[in-house]
Amino acid sequence: MRRGGVIIGVLAVGLAIGGYVFFNGERKVPVRYRTAAVERGSVVSIVSATGTINPVVSVQVGSQVSGMIKSLHADFNSRVKAGDIVAVIDPEPFKARRDQAASNLEMARANVARAKTDAAQRKRELDRVRSLIDQNFVSQNDVDVAVTNAQGAEAQVHVAEAQVRQAEAALNSAELELKYTTIRSPVDGIVVARNIEVGQTVAASFATPNLFLIALDLTKMQVDTNVSESDIGGMTEGKDATFTVDAYPGVRFSGSIRQVRLAPINVQNVITYNVVVAVDNQDLRLKPGMTANVSIVVAQKDQVLKVPNAALRFTPPKSGGAEGKSYGGRPSSVGTDMAVATRQVWKQDSSGELVPVSIQAGISDGVATEIVGGPLTEKDEVVVGQDVLRGTRAGGELPPGFGSGGQQKSRSRAL
Repeated sequence: MRRGGVIIGVLAVGLAIGGYVFFNGERKVPVRYRTAAVERGSVVSIVSATGTINPVVSVQVGSQVSGMIKSLHADFNSRVKAGDIVAVIDPEPFKARRDQAASNLEMARANVARAKTDAAQRKRELDRVRSLIDQNFVSQNDVDVAVTNAQGAEAQVHVAEAQVRQAEAALNSAELELKYTTIRSPVDGIVVARNIEVGQTVAASFATPNLFLIALDLTKMQVDTNVSESDIGGMTEGKDATFTVDAYPGVRFSGSIRQVRLAPINVQNVITYNVVVAVDNQDLRLKPGMTANVSIVVAQKDQVLKVPNAALRFTPPKSGGAEGKSYGGRPSSVGTDMAVATRQVWKQDSSGELVPVSIQAGISDGVATEIVGGPLTEKDEVVVGQDVLRGTRAGGELPPGFGSGGQQKSRSRAL
């Protein structure tokens, strides 16, 4: 009986210890992962940008003279041809200046005639004095004075002739300003903007005022977009581009890159470049100033292996069993092709453990990435995330105040 009691006591103690370890000891929670299959299909790398629709050529028509607008001969959406009158500035003040310049010219020409007459008189006096000095009727001083007077009269003729040329230039300037009061269109096109009204005074003293904006041809438009420096490497002339505008929901317009401008645009230390997309606008649906959401096709691959981008972003937990294991060789450095880089994804082996797989990644469309090289084949499953079951979060992962320390503090407050 005593031996049976000892055996029963040992079994009871063993069961108690086992129960304590089972219910209060650390238990390893099984980890479940979400996977996705490697597929074969098309990958299209697209760069998105926002731009503004503008005419290919637009000319700002200004005024070279100041004055009051007397009349307008063009309005918004008016079609004009080169040489057509679009506005007239009051010409009366300029006519008065032209008449004054013409009077000054006549006066300068009269001064030339008088100077020539005086020069002829001084020359005759000089000849007479020179004929009398041989007979000792005049002194040498009289001869010198006559020579000086003759030379001065000749110089006065040159001064008067210069004044004539100056007056002619002033008259030409006045006539040119009078001509500029009639503002004409420099090109054939459509008036996009009119910035003046009849009776308004324009001042051209410091800067040329912009009176009209004329678009050369609205059937040929362009989209000026700003592409970030990280995406500008794939921009080349001739690449296809599509865009949408808010005025026509669901309609996609097509175009092609006409120019990649080299001038950088720095806005708050962010560098962008202007990429010009040429657009055909024969139906005139696109209006200047519209905002366009542009998508530029940088590269396209058809029927290639692709892996979800979530698999490239996945990182296994530190406590996982993937440490120290490898699959498919060690990751190599980036290849010579700038579009190909070595990336790492994870997959599960037969026992459910994670193993890394190195692949050569190509272009990406934001959802999937092309597989250029590596051991993965079609329909292979790669890990894209981890499932966290409710109630299985470890104590260290609990929110602040809900861990073991928080429970002890709660107990102490209760006591």
